[in-house]
Amino acid sequence: MNLTFEQASRAIKAAKDKAQEMGVLMNIALVDGGANLTAFARMDGAWLGSIDIAIRKARTARFFDMNTGEIGKLSQPGGALYNIEHSNGGLITFPGGIPIKNKEGVVIGAIGVSGSTVENDHRVAEAGAAAVK
Repeated sequence: MNLTFEQASRAIKAAKDKAQEMGVLMNIALVDGGANLTAFARMDGAWLGSIDIAIRKARTARFFDMNTGEIGKLSQPGGALYNIEHSNGGLITFPGGIPIKNKEGVVIGAIGVSGSTVENDHRVAEAGAAAVK
């Protein structure tokens, strides 16, 4: 099962709406079940450097089917996943990437958001992920 373009479009809209409500500018990336980019949006004025980060957050969340912030906790020095961010062509291990599940609980893709604090990135990603269900 894969995230559809229609679902990805709903997620982009919900994430953009949340970002506007919060007064932040974001890059928003959606990947399907194979971690392939399905949809991307850059709000006017969002940081150029965050484009790649948003895409990598989405891919990281899908590769490991967990929030990127959780991977970050496990990848600290001495942690079970220390240095994992160097695998798979480069991962992002701080908040803002969330796996997306269908109604049956199967991971069908992921969202990655970047452009503000990691806490704000995560809140915007949550809004986008919630719009898919």
